[in-house]
Amino acid sequence: MAILDIRTYPDEILKTPTKQVGEIDDTIIKMIEDMADTMYKAPGVGLAAPQIGSDKRLIIYDITADDVVRNYSVLINPEIVESRGEIVSEGEGCLSVPELRTDVKRAEFVRVKGQDREGKPVDIEAEGILAIVLQHEIDHLDGTLFIDRISSLKRQLYIRKVKKMMKKNT
Repeated sequence: MAILDIRTYPDEILKTPTKQVGEIDDTIIKMIEDMADTMYKAPGVGLAAPQIGSDKRLIIYDITADDVVRNYSVLINPEIVESRGEIVSEGEGCLSVPELRTDVKRAEFVRVKGQDREGKPVDIEAEGILAIVLQHEIDHLDGTLFIDRISSLKRQLYIRKVKKMMKKNT
């Protein structure tokens, strides 16, 4: 297994919609396993393929965030087919948007369809933290970051901070 580099804002791949996964071959299985190692090492509760530089429509997640008992789930080609209600995800963060945690409005309930790592159909009904994680990770697959869902003032302050850090490092 390998720990992969996590792409961070403003990397262009984070803004690019992903492509459907066709055949689940050894390359995809290895990517899933490397993504899991990377997610646990980070540490995070979810990771989408664009975050490791891939244009594939694939996410992994583990809301237990227990590095000892790894019980992550895989969703290939996930789509939100139903959503309702509204909650505020308090202090939401992202491995690709370092040094920012903020409240984000999310759907209270989502229904997601996709495939598991064997290619079998999956239909998930989720509320609470699982609904938030699924929305967050599927947003990545559509080229949307959680900073796209916050106020323009908070977003501009973060962008200014990143530009300042980038200037400092050059």
